[in-house]
Amino acid sequence: MLLRKFRQQGEQLMRLSSFTTLPASFLLAGLLAAPIQAETIDPNSAEGFVALNRKVQCSTEDNSPQVFEWSGYGYSRVPGEPDRRIFGLLGMNVRQCGQVEDPDKGTGYRLVSKEIMLYLDPKTGEVLRTFDNPWTGEANEVIHVANDPVNQRPSFGVNADGSEKAFTYRDINGQYLINYEIPLFYKNAMGGEYQKYVGGSYHATEIFDFNGDVAELLDESQPVAYPVISWVRLAPWLPWMEMNGRAGMLYFNAMGRKLLNYEQLSELLKSEIAANYPEYVAPPPLDDSRRNETSWTYMKKIIDGRQSEESSNTHH
Repeated sequence: MLLRKFRQQGEQLMRLSSFTTLPASFLLAGLLAAPIQAETIDPNSAEGFVALNRKVQCSTEDNSPQVFEWSGYGYSRVPGEPDRRIFGLLGMNVRQCGQVEDPDKGTGYRLVSKEIMLYLDPKTGEVLRTFDNPWTGEANEVIHVANDPVNQRPSFGVNADGSEKAFTYRDINGQYLINYEIPLFYKNAMGGEYQKYVGGSYHATEIFDFNGDVAELLDESQPVAYPVISWVRLAPWLPWMEMNGRAGMLYFNAMGRKLLNYEQLSELLKSEIAANYPEYVAPPPLDDSRRNETSWTYMKKIIDGRQSEESSNTHH
């Protein structure tokens, strides 16, 4: 009897002990299961403006190369005839950002980059070497886009009056949407000295759209965001098409995204870069002071070189 009594008292003590420890167990389990809230970037602060632009465009870390790729099609528009799909497009941009300081504007960043865009056969997807021009009947030698550098001016999180800039975007179902329209009207690199009087200024429009995950964008612990991008260009005929003032224009439409690394580029781009543009595997240095290259200034160099060679051959 005495032994049974001690056994019963011991079992009661064990049950009491287990009940008293239940709340602590539940509390510990709850703490372990609760997600850790990441620190977020404030888009309405000057620091947030700089950080979020860096995340979308490149990285919040200096000397961290990032790569974008895009693909799409180019179309012609000529009065009196249906639009034609005349090119495939495949491009890449390799870039990096670096921190800059200004005594009045504080901390900002600068983006440096270079880019390739290939014109493709719209049916086969092969790289175009010559273009059978349906308007002139000529076979034009294609000049692909190879712009080095394509750099931006330093950007800061404050306005001229010292007020802070806000990083603005639309949030739809946890996805950020950002759009930029860039009208272009400036002296044509391939025009003469009297464009103001007789016309010929470069007149085009570039449209860029970015979208991605808001949580990824605002997460302070992640230095890079990986947006999906779209790009539209409305522009004159390309000089290498030798259209000689014919009425009409081009429009391009492409989509792509920021890649995890250079190796994710399409095999066609990587092989073409390795063969013809080996310097495009890395961005320019952060202190690059060269003037920007555009598709038209690049084409001017190529065409000038051809004309010089033709002239030299003629005189010999």
